[in-house]
Amino acid sequence: MVRFVLQAVVTALGLWLSAYLVPGVGFLSTGSLVAAAVLLGLVNAVVRPILVFITFPLTVITLGLFLLVVNAAMIGLVASLLGGFVVDGLWAGVGAAIVTGLCSWVVGGLIPDRRIERDS
Repeated sequence: MVRFVLQAVVTALGLWLSAYLVPGVGFLSTGSLVAAAVLLGLVNAVVRPILVFITFPLTVITLGLFLLVVNAAMIGLVASLLGGFVVDGLWAGVGAAIVTGLCSWVVGGLIPDRRIERDS
C-alpha cells in the first residue's frame, strides 16, 4: 500500500510537470491532479497490461516505440474519465507520457528497492 501511495505521488509530480511543460496538458485543481494520478495508477495496473499484450507485435516492429503510444492512450483514457484533467490530442499525450515516465524513472532511481535489500 505504501508503494502504491508513493507511486501515486511520483505520478502526480510527473503529471504536474507535464502540465507545466507540455502544451495541451492541464488540470483544474490539485484534487483533480491527485485523482488523475491515482486513476492512472489503477488504469496502468488493469488496462495497460492487456493493451501491451494486444499490441505486442506492433511494439516489436517499432522496437518498443509504440509503448509511448500505449502510455499516451492510458493518459488520454484517464483524461476522458476525469473532468478536471485535460489532454488535447495524441501528441500532448505522448509528451505527457515522456515527461511522466522520465519523472518516474528519475525518482525510482533515487528510492532504493526494499525487495532487493531483503533478498541479499
